Amino acid sequence: MKLSILLESIGILAGFSETEISGICYDSRAVTPGSLFVCLRGSAVDGHRYAEAAVTAGALAIVAEEPVAADGAQVFVTENTHQALALLSAAFFENPADRDIAVIGITGTKGKTTTAYMVRSILESAGHKTGIIGTVGVVIGDTVTQIPNTTPASYEIQKYLRQMVNSGCKYCVMEVSSIGLRDFRVYGFAFALGLFTNFSEDHIGGVEHKDMQEYLDSKSMLFRMCKTGIVNTDDAGCEGILAGHTCDVRTYGFLGDEDYHGAEYRLLSEKGFLGLRFKITGMLELTADVGVPGRFNAYNALCAIACASELGVSPEDMKNGLRGFKVKGRVEPVEMPGNYTLLIDYAHNAVSMESLLTTLREYHPNRLVCMFGAGGNRPKVRRYEMGEVSGRLADLSVITEDNSRFEEVQDIIDDIKFGMRKTEGKYVEIPNRKDAIRYCIENARDGDIIVLAGKGHEDYQETRGIKAHLDEREVIREILEEKKG
Repeated sequence: MKLSILLESIGILAGFSETEISGICYDSRAVTPGSLFVCLRGSAVDGHRYAEAAVTAGALAIVAEEPVAADGAQVFVTENTHQALALLSAAFFENPADRDIAVIGITGTKGKTTTAYMVRSILESAGHKTGIIGTVGVVIGDTVTQIPNTTPASYEIQKYLRQMVNSGCKYCVMEVSSIGLRDFRVYGFAFALGLFTNFSEDHIGGVEHKDMQEYLDSKSMLFRMCKTGIVNTDDAGCEGILAGHTCDVRTYGFLGDEDYHGAEYRLLSEKGFLGLRFKITGMLELTADVGVPGRFNAYNALCAIACASELGVSPEDMKNGLRGFKVKGRVEPVEMPGNYTLLIDYAHNAVSMESLLTTLREYHPNRLVCMFGAGGNRPKVRRYEMGEVSGRLADLSVITEDNSRFEEVQDIIDDIKFGMRKTEGKYVEIPNRKDAIRYCIENARDGDIIVLAGKGHEDYQETRGIKAHLDEREVIREILEEKKG
């Protein structure tokens, strides 16, 4: 791409020699001949220190916030290189979000991943191929690409959007983190819709946010970057989220007179299916069944319904999309031959386990069985807390391994048992995770709910510093095949 086209995106119209640019880089180790290198200041590394190394590797142009030594390359100074990288990347990939694909952004402390998958399930039920960028990775069709952050760097976002367009996607649903907003990773294009789930304390301290106000202010940026905002007015953070908004606003909730009002919430429990049902009134009349448990997921589903309605999706497609919806590793049901329910979930600390087990208790299982472990080389108090939570809320705890890293599995199990002994909960210990899964299946009783906690979407087990493949879905299939044989 011509340098002039890229520089025009950041307002530089003169003072350069035209040349062809082969790519954009912000890590000097990734520079290839013909690249444009953008110097970014981070919490630990300042890219301005590596401008000369980028030129040595073949960079033809440098964009920086101050003059840098870069003999042999053209240097351009701009006020904010994080913003510049976003604009340059959008131009390099020919502005997919403005021309070829509608991007739906979701922000909130909790529920982003679940809501993203609900929206995708509804849109694909309506025949619209839809990609996802978020916690689980970049999802295009059946391909999932792992990424280091919920919201990746602006260059990667534009690259993935172009890949989605090339694969036939009409929509992209993106989890938009507060850090991604603050650091301008989603700068330089308009979201078709911005969705707000909820707001609570998180990501405070260190290299994240200095306080709750900065955290809230960062999330509110989305509603100055989208055409229509869809917000949860039952949440106390809603007013702050909408501060200074420039978008049209649609509301949803269960407690007031919202545009999309939910009512008559109740639980649904069938063999292999735990979910909920509620009615929607206001701008849409609908009764929806949702294939995940918990009242909080009624809010996520209502948000997804409001989003789909604004996009013109039919009520029938909404119902089909929500009924068959599931997220890999998030209260994910696994089809089993017996009269019990088996779930896989990512809960891997005391807070998430308490939320999960409390939700499952509402379905009044014959027994609630929780299989879990705890990560090695992490604070021991986490293990005590997990043991105490499972001992208090589960009828039976199956204690096993979970990414022991460089610690001994038995030492971690002993720590979990220390917390467990503060309760009257029953437990068994089975150090090998595959054997623990086998135990759960072979000892399942009618009406049980069994949750395999901790792994979720992960497909590996880390022991003594080595990651080995382990996908619990595959393990379950192998056990069932052995039982057939």
